[in-house]
Amino acid sequence: MYNQPEVTQMQTVFQMDPSVVQTLQSTKEHIHGLCNQYLQRPVRVQTIHGHTYDGVIVDTDGFHLYLQMMPTHVRGFFNPFFGGGGFNNVILPLVLYELLVISLL
Repeated sequence: MYNQPEVTQMQTVFQMDPSVVQTLQSTKEHIHGLCNQYLQRPVRVQTIHGHTYDGVIVDTDGFHLYLQMMPTHVRGFFNPFFGGGGFNNVILPLVLYELLVISLL
């Protein structure tokens, strides 16, 4: 005979308020539009976590800003086997809704 498995009910631990979802989506779309407007421009970006980065906006999608780091921030990526003392093409992906400030340099 076939025994059907018990149906277990999932318990919701967290559900975001729909008004917060709408605010996050509209903020993300607004920032995405601004990032597209300032592609290939040097900017300073500050995140909601307090981190600040200087670089050039090289791309953006619906979720991330891709920032090519300025040479002052890439010193920590030293690779003795690469030569030249460090990379000058490090691209940092930043989550759009975690950005607090974007300033033109």
